[in-house]
Amino acid sequence: MWPADIEVQAGQIIAVFSVKGFKVATAESCTGGLIAGALTEISGSSAVVDRGFVTYSNEAKVAMLGVEAATLAAHGAVARQTAVEMAEGAVQHSAADFAVAVTGIAGPSGGSADKPVGLVHLAAAGRNGGLLHREMRYGDIGRSNVRLATVRTALEMLMQIAQAE
Repeated sequence: MWPADIEVQAGQIIAVFSVKGFKVATAESCTGGLIAGALTEISGSSAVVDRGFVTYSNEAKVAMLGVEAATLAAHGAVARQTAVEMAEGAVQHSAADFAVAVTGIAGPSGGSADKPVGLVHLAAAGRNGGLLHREMRYGDIGRSNVRLATVRTALEMLMQIAQAE
């Protein structure tokens, strides 16, 4: 079902997090649950995956993750600040040690000069206060490809923040 490289990445996360006793949550907008799906494809994921939030609308970001309405008004859904608040909110609203959050424009529509199709903001947060952010500009490579590229980057960031622990 998944490209082999994503399955390998997800398997590594499940293995490492299992050994360290870490739990993970996801907060997803443009990927619509694909990150959680990739992780739960792996046997043993129930020991690691706490929950996934699919917060496609701004209202869901506020209600489920505690993203500030003022942040959305000032910066929009696709912004560094929003991704960071999503990741921190996912940790706060779960039993997870780490969370990854993604928000972006997968296309083919919805882009602008400031926020083109393929722009994705990702953040990873740890209960210990650790925080990572990446702004990715994948380009107009097609909706499915933007979403898969985002899953790959999100999984990389989860491994990176956990290894800093």
